[in-house]
Amino acid sequence: MSNNLKSASNSAEQKTAIVIGGGIAGLASAALLAKSGMKVTVLEAREMVGGRAYLWQQDGFKFDMGPSWYLMPDAFDQFFKLMGTDAKKELDLVRLDPAYQTRNEGYDEKLLIRDNLDDNKALFESLEPGSSERLQAYLDSAEDTYDLAIKHFLYTNFQSPASFLHKDVIARAGQFIKHLLTSLDKFAGQHVKDARLRKILDFPAVFLGASPFDTPSMYHLMTHIDMNVGVFYPMGGLYSVIEAIERLAVQNGVQIHTNSKVTKIETTDGWATGVRVGDVLYEADVVVATADLHHVETKLLEPAEQTLPEKWWAKKIPGPSAMLLYLGVKGRVPQLEHHTLLYSEDWDKNFKEVFHKADGKRKIPNPASLYICAPSKTDPTVAPEGYENLFVLVPAAADPSLGSGGIDRAGDPAFEVEADRIIDQIAKWCEIPDLAERIVVRRTMGPQDFVNDLNAWSGTALGMAHTLKQSAFFRPANISKKVKGLYYAGHHTVPGIGLPMCLIGAELVYKRLTDDRSAGPIEHELQPIASNGWKGLNRLGFKKRGATS
Repeated sequence: MSNNLKSASNSAEQKTAIVIGGGIAGLASAALLAKSGMKVTVLEAREMVGGRAYLWQQDGFKFDMGPSWYLMPDAFDQFFKLMGTDAKKELDLVRLDPAYQTRNEGYDEKLLIRDNLDDNKALFESLEPGSSERLQAYLDSAEDTYDLAIKHFLYTNFQSPASFLHKDVIARAGQFIKHLLTSLDKFAGQHVKDARLRKILDFPAVFLGASPFDTPSMYHLMTHIDMNVGVFYPMGGLYSVIEAIERLAVQNGVQIHTNSKVTKIETTDGWATGVRVGDVLYEADVVVATADLHHVETKLLEPAEQTLPEKWWAKKIPGPSAMLLYLGVKGRVPQLEHHTLLYSEDWDKNFKEVFHKADGKRKIPNPASLYICAPSKTDPTVAPEGYENLFVLVPAAADPSLGSGGIDRAGDPAFEVEADRIIDQIAKWCEIPDLAERIVVRRTMGPQDFVNDLNAWSGTALGMAHTLKQSAFFRPANISKKVKGLYYAGHHTVPGIGLPMCLIGAELVYKRLTDDRSAGPIEHELQPIASNGWKGLNRLGFKKRGATS
């Protein structure tokens, strides 16, 4: 452990920041602030950085333990641009084709979503005559909504009404309101009737931590990302993204301390003055908390300092948790693509089992709609030669009582039995009859693990669900209302869930600190800022703050 950082009163020339949490939001926030001239320290509780985007290696297999889709490449490009580089220099990206396949309960064929839109339109048309034109209309709307979101809603802290008063927003006000009040499932159903096609348009809601029956249809923009922009993969795995951001942070002077669990945010006269790790005090001008926001608010702050106390969280809706399986499989599995989605026939029942109590009890959906990633189809470095690396995600209720997993069946017995059932379902639906007997490495993870490892609120795997009242300006702001100098980034706060959203959230912290109220992405590489240039702090009376020692 390093010596304590100097206090603000003893460091007039350079502002200091402590970042709690070394996930993608924490590393990106640290990198941007250091690039801009702050002295930054990241404190990570676990033995390595990554947060939910963690890495596990066993017997020659390399498993990404969380995110596995590289979507919204423009958000990654934007972050790297701010850091004075670009994704092509930092990552080895390949575009997947097929982007993914879907398999439906009760149907034998697999449906391939390709990197060519004409192929996808032909697929839709083959299953539902006339749907190709409606898919094009859906995608045109999705692209327009995405562009509007990027320019006016994702890269803003909603401090200025300018976003809402822009002529482009006003011109689409009626359409925008309609998308807020119409569910994704209903909007998809207005374009396609075939259940298999409707589920393709619905399922992106799961990656937003919500049900398509509750998610506003403005999130149909996700299908534009899938089918127009494309699905990519960084060779080496998604953890290579974490390594790239960590590398840039360190190059710009960020100090990263692992095995450093923050136990308290220190305050003086209503200001965040630093944090404690055991009996060690780290002092700073700014604290950026990127750990689970519920944990930060209810465990690291005194009750009087909590903007979001326990009673506030009791009224909110968590996104789903998950059963996760990490499987090393002997031999090849040609039945799977890099990304494979399995859809149950009873869509409504499936989502009720995930988001609502069934018969008063939570359970893993049966049968389950689920997702399988086989990165070894693309990347030979993630599995030994002649083997496959499989990552399975089964959306489940955000309920820690569902249990925890472990290595080689060391999880809760009932949870491991459910994992066996999922493996059996995959074997049957994907025509891999000997799948179970070919597994040579096995690890499972459940809702209780998200609590134990990540302090996750309700055991959620993703964060606060993107329902209407928990999206955009309804989502928690990235600044404490009770403690000055305390900022937030990550999946619970603006703009939302996912690696791209967390990168944008890091930029939003920078915008707060510089009092940048623009609505769109910053258009230039960041440059060092003078001590008095952190206007967000100055507007709060930073010059009057006084000593913190």
